[in-house]
Amino acid sequence: MEGENGLPKGAHPSFARVIEQKRRVKENLSGIKHKIGIYSAKGGVGKTTIAINLAYAISSKGLRVGLLDADIDCPNVTMFLGMGDKMDPHAPLRPPVKDGVAVASTAMLVDEVKKPIIWRGPLISKMVSDFFEHTDWGEIDYLVIDMPPGTSEVPLTTMQLLDLDGFILVTTPQKIAGINSVRSGLMIKRLNAHILGVVENMSDGKPSSSTLEAVNSLGTELLGCIKDDGRFNTSSDSGKVPVLEYNDMLHGFDEIVNRILT
Repeated sequence: MEGENGLPKGAHPSFARVIEQKRRVKENLSGIKHKIGIYSAKGGVGKTTIAINLAYAISSKGLRVGLLDADIDCPNVTMFLGMGDKMDPHAPLRPPVKDGVAVASTAMLVDEVKKPIIWRGPLISKMVSDFFEHTDWGEIDYLVIDMPPGTSEVPLTTMQLLDLDGFILVTTPQKIAGINSVRSGLMIKRLNAHILGVVENMSDGKPSSSTLEAVNSLGTELLGCIKDDGRFNTSSDSGKVPVLEYNDMLHGFDEIVNRILT
């Protein structure tokens, strides 16, 4: 027999709390049409580079876009964008806008970005939950979420609380990156979320055998290959967005955007 919230009678109260929190998150994010996570179990593959340039490539189509830096204890998005903006820490959080894209990050809530944020897992999970529940994104077409690496707190919280369109897995040509992409994908599938596809970053233009193996193992598609290009580093170091600076780089991301928008 069912009790409140559709749960069986006698169910532990924690289940009801989770369901209620998910309801609140869904209500708060109701103005967002599509939500996409940028993810990999392995660090150093360029998730932030992909997330930022993808967000701005989508925005260049005339769509309204938000960018959430969900790497709570090591936020980098604001440094890549050259942003020194701060958010009022009182709810609702209101993301500042950079070149047409709304951006939210814990870097906007701390006094000194270069100081380490040393938090245990439960506090990190609470922070990302608060971002979902208390950020006022308004009416936007796409929210791009830059996920931290790994298979624990933030990815797990995101997959449990949000109804995402899906995740884009970021990998590089190295064998270990392909193996970790499979790990990432299996976690997504285990939590009944959707994989939109795989992007090979730092590529020579053709997918490596390890990337193709990962794509085939997960039963998904290769969305595109982003070439290894020093302009990504020089642009981010100067707080500029490569796809806004170079048409050829925008073209590379347009191919990915066109695949996920259709």
